[in-house]
Amino acid sequence: MKTVRRLLYRDIVASVGFVALAFLALFYFIDFVETLGDAGAKGLAALDAAWSAALEIPGHFYELLPIAVLIGTIYSLARLAQSSEFTILRTGGLGPGRALGLLAVLGLAFSALTFVVGDYVAPRAEREVALFKARTSGGTRVGTAGAWLKERRSTTEGERSYSINIAGTSSGGGLADVRIFEFDDDGRLAVRIEAREARVADDGTWTLLDAEETRWPRARAAGQPPLRVHKQAQLLWPSTLTPEVVAAAVLPLRTMSTLELWRYSVHLADQEQSAQRHQIQFWKKALYPMACLVMVALALPFAYMQARGGSVSLKVFGGIMLGIGFVLLNNLAGHIGLLNGWVPWAAAASPSLLFLALSMAAFAWLVRYR
Repeated sequence: MKTVRRLLYRDIVASVGFVALAFLALFYFIDFVETLGDAGAKGLAALDAAWSAALEIPGHFYELLPIAVLIGTIYSLARLAQSSEFTILRTGGLGPGRALGLLAVLGLAFSALTFVVGDYVAPRAEREVALFKARTSGGTRVGTAGAWLKERRSTTEGERSYSINIAGTSSGGGLADVRIFEFDDDGRLAVRIEAREARVADDGTWTLLDAEETRWPRARAAGQPPLRVHKQAQLLWPSTLTPEVVAAAVLPLRTMSTLELWRYSVHLADQEQSAQRHQIQFWKKALYPMACLVMVALALPFAYMQARGGSVSLKVFGGIMLGIGFVLLNNLAGHIGLLNGWVPWAAAASPSLLFLALSMAAFAWLVRYR
């Protein structure tokens, strides 16, 4: 059995690696050409475009690995079946259950690799990409209305609630065009702070640059102006919002790890903000590594198809179509779940469960009747 395991694993890993390398080379070329066009308009060198495209590789690898596992496994098993090597292995005692168990172990190894890349390598690379684009384009913007954060805390003046609007990020990596609205316990606007740029320290203290603070006194004496405006070159504003929460609000979701997505969704729920979108993304990211296990199970029935059932190229083409279908359904399920208010984990897990059921049904039918 050790020899059989070595034969299958070595052949499948080599095929998956080749497919992944081909996909990454294609996507790198596309990213390089796209970035090179932008770099020419911004006066950047070709080396900068190459570096920016290289930073995209971990993210592409994380997204494409399940598809590469499916195509590579189908190619390897179909080739073994066409050369009758898999038939010889079956005759030598490789039953359906044992074959499924061997591939399941390999699928778990691919799942572990997907998790490591998706949680540790890809988010850091995506942050570097975001910072690179901010430096080269003079900053980035978060949609048309910016990102909104909420906070509640007790002060010496009573209970206060805060609404913070961040337009985007600056070229230096800070927060650009920050507006802070402070409301008293009666819900009336008490303070408004506008700043050109802000930076958040590890202890939650915000350093606001070119800040303008406007205060509306709650009780105004005779002759006192209805509001007071105070401008400062630098203003320190204490907050309970951590840099991780702020970064989650202004940076793309792909820059966040599974744990960061969970923490941010909990923060949104605590502040009575809509958290379903981030909860679905959390479950999708948490369950996505298991897609490699599903892809391995989906590829196994191709080993039990007879050689006259189609050439290797036809089976690989079928694997590509299945992989594209899985990606489309995985993305579509998140949007449908968000629109219909589905349970987040069910919306994230439904594509994998559906494809796993289809693969097991096809595997059982081929083993039983073919």
